[in-house]
Amino acid sequence: MTAEATDPSGARRAPAPQNALWGRRVRRGVFAVAALGGLAWAGAAAYDAWFASTPARAPAARPPVSVESALVSKGEFPVILVGLGTVVPVATSVVKSQISGQLQEILFHESEMVRVGQALAQVDPRPYRLSLSQSEGQYQKDLALLQNAERDLKRYESLRARMKDAVSEQQEDTQRALIAQYRGVVAVDQAQVDQARLNLDYTRIVSPIEGRVGLRPVDLGNYVQANDPNGVAVVTQIAPTTVVFTLPSSQLQPVLKRFRAGEELPVVAYDNDRAHPLGQGRLIAIDNQIDATTGTVKLRALFPNADEKLFPNLFVNAELLVDSLKGATLAPAEAVQRGAKGAFAYVVGAENVVATRPITLGPSNGARVVILDGLHEGDRVVTQGVDRLREGANVSLPQTRKADAPKPRDKDGAS
Repeated sequence: MTAEATDPSGARRAPAPQNALWGRRVRRGVFAVAALGGLAWAGAAAYDAWFASTPARAPAARPPVSVESALVSKGEFPVILVGLGTVVPVATSVVKSQISGQLQEILFHESEMVRVGQALAQVDPRPYRLSLSQSEGQYQKDLALLQNAERDLKRYESLRARMKDAVSEQQEDTQRALIAQYRGVVAVDQAQVDQARLNLDYTRIVSPIEGRVGLRPVDLGNYVQANDPNGVAVVTQIAPTTVVFTLPSSQLQPVLKRFRAGEELPVVAYDNDRAHPLGQGRLIAIDNQIDATTGTVKLRALFPNADEKLFPNLFVNAELLVDSLKGATLAPAEAVQRGAKGAFAYVVGAENVVATRPITLGPSNGARVVILDGLHEGDRVVTQGVDRLREGANVSLPQTRKADAPKPRDKDGAS
C-alpha cells in the first residue's frame, strides 16, 4: 500500500514511493543515535573531570587481632609418667577349715582388724578328741608290747652269756626282729597320735595374716569342709599395700635405667579424676616381660597406706616421677601449633607483629611443655586466638600471663 500526497492548493498528488519513506526514517534514527552518543560522551567527560578532582582514598587498614599471650620462662620441670593401676593387697587369705565339722562358734566381727593367730571360728571338737584318745590308746598298747619284747631280748642275751646252749642264736635273732617290728608299729601309732592332736587343733580356725576381715561368708551351725570355696572368712592386709599399674613400652627405658641404678622412684596414687591424691609410695618392682597384646609393662609400687585410703581392688591413676629437669625452657601447651613442617609457635615481636617460629618439643605435662629449641626465656607467644593469625599480622594483647604461672591440675596426664 502507498501513501498519497496533497499540494498546498489541496490538489491530490501522486503517492510517494515506498523507498523514500524508509530513507527518511533511517535518517531520523541516525540523528537520534548521534544525539544520544553526544550526551553519553558529555556525561563521561564530566565524570572524569569530577573523579580527577577528587583526592584518592587509601585502602581500609585491617584491624589488629585480639589474642592472649604468655611469656616463655625457665624453671624446674618434673618428668612424670602416668598409668592406670589397681590397688593390690600385699596379702589376702581366704581362711578355710582344714577339717570337716559343724561350725560351733564365730569369734570375729565383720570388718574388724585381726592379728596373726587370732581365733576366727570354732568347729565342734568332740569327734576329734575321741579320735585322739583312740590313737593314744593304740600307741600305749603297742609301746607296751615293744617294751616287753625288749625285756625278753635282754633275758635271752643274759642266758646265752651264761649257757650257750640255753638259747639258740636263731631265737635271739627272731626276738630282735620282733622288737624292730614293734618299734615300727609304735612309730605309726605316734604319727596317728600327732595327726589326731593336729586335727583337734584345727577345730580352732585362726587367721594366718594380720589384716582386716571381710563380711562373714558362712553362718553359725553350718557344716564346713576343707574344700569349701568361700571359707569361713577373708582377711586382707590393708597397710602396707601395693598398686600395680601399666606403662607403654616406649616409656620403659628411662624407668629401667634409674630403677636398676638403685634410685628411689616416687609414685603418687590419685583417684579416677586425678583431683585428689590417695597416697605416696615408691616403685619396688618391674615385670619381667611386656604384654604383647597391649604393648604395656606392669609395675608395682609400695604404699604405707596408714589412712587406708587405698582400698583393695580400687582403680587409681599412678604418677611415677622419673626425672626433674633443671633450668628447662617452658611454654604453655596452648602455644604449640602443628603444621606440615612440624611444631611451631606464634611469637609476638616489635609493634605487636607476630611471626611463626619452628620449635623442638620435649616432655609435657598437659599444661606446660619443655622447649628444646626455637624459643628463649622472655619470648612472648600467642596462646589464644591463633586460628585468626597469619605471618606478619598485627595483634592486640588484652591480657598476658607467664608460662609457669600456677594452673589447675591437668587431666591428660604427663609424658
